[in-house]
Amino acid sequence: METSELIKKVRKIEIKTRGLSNQVFAGNYHSAFKGRGMAFTEVREYQYGDDIRNIDWNVTARLNRPYVKVFEEEREMTVMLMIDVSGSHEFGATGAVKEQMVTEIASVLAFSAINNNDKVGVIFFSEQIEKFIPPKKGTKHILRIIRELINFSPERKGTNIGMALKYLRNVNKKRSVAFLISDFQDKGFGDALQIVAKKHDLICIRVYDHRERELPAVGLMKFRDAETGKTYWIDTSSKSVRERVIGYNREHEAFLRDVFAKAAVDQINIPTDKDFVPPLMQLFRKRSR
Repeated sequence: METSELIKKVRKIEIKTRGLSNQVFAGNYHSAFKGRGMAFTEVREYQYGDDIRNIDWNVTARLNRPYVKVFEEEREMTVMLMIDVSGSHEFGATGAVKEQMVTEIASVLAFSAINNNDKVGVIFFSEQIEKFIPPKKGTKHILRIIRELINFSPERKGTNIGMALKYLRNVNKKRSVAFLISDFQDKGFGDALQIVAKKHDLICIRVYDHRERELPAVGLMKFRDAETGKTYWIDTSSKSVRERVIGYNREHEAFLRDVFAKAAVDQINIPTDKDFVPPLMQLFRKRSR
C-alpha cells in the first residue's frame, strides 16, 4: 500500500475509533476493567472513623500520635490484543470484510485503554506468531498499532489459536486484560483457553459473516479456501449440500459455546453486517455489574 494511502486510512480509522472511545466507551471501559488492586500513596493523621487496620505503627510511634496509611486503586493495567490474521479474515459477503471489522474493534479497544492510562500490546497470529508488539502507552504507539492492523500481511494463512494463547502465557508473565479477536475457525484450543483464563482476564470477541453459516441456492459455485488455497466446486442448489453446511456450522457453534463455558471467559459474537458498538457496550455493562 502506498504511504499516502496508508496515512489516509490510518487517519480515517483514528477519527472514527478515537471518537467512539471518547464519547461512548470511556466511562464504561473504566468501570468494566479494574486495576490490579490498591496501592499505597501516603500517610496522614488518624481521623475518627478510619480503619484501625490501616494504622502505620512505625510513623505513629515516631510522632507519638496515630497515623494511617492511605491507599488508592492501582488503575494501570496491561492490555493485550490478540489479533487473528489468518486467511479466513479476508472474507466478507454480507457486510464489512472481517479484517476491517477486526481493525476497528481493536482500534477502539486500544484508544479506550490509553485513555485509561493502560499499556497496550499486540500479538498478530495465524498458524504461527506473525508479530509481537510489546505493551506501551501513548497515542504514537496506538497509531503504530493501527498502521499494522491496516497494512499487515501475514506469512501464513492457517489458524492456531492454542499456539497463540501459549505464546501470551510465555511472553506476559504478569496478569493482563487480553482480548482474543478472531472468527474462531479452529479447534483444539480448549485446554489452552482454560489455562490462560486462570492467569489473565481473557475476553473472546468472535467476528463472523452470516454467509459462512448458510449457502444461498444459486447453483454451481466455485469456492476457494482462504487458509489452504484449495479451490473446489459446490452445487448450492442441492438441498443436502446446504444442509451439510448448516449442520457443520451448528456443530461448530455448539463446540465454541462449550469451550467458552468451560473456560468461564466473557465472550461476544459480532456479525460483519451489524454495528459492533452495542455488543461491546453490553459486554462492558455486564462486567461493571
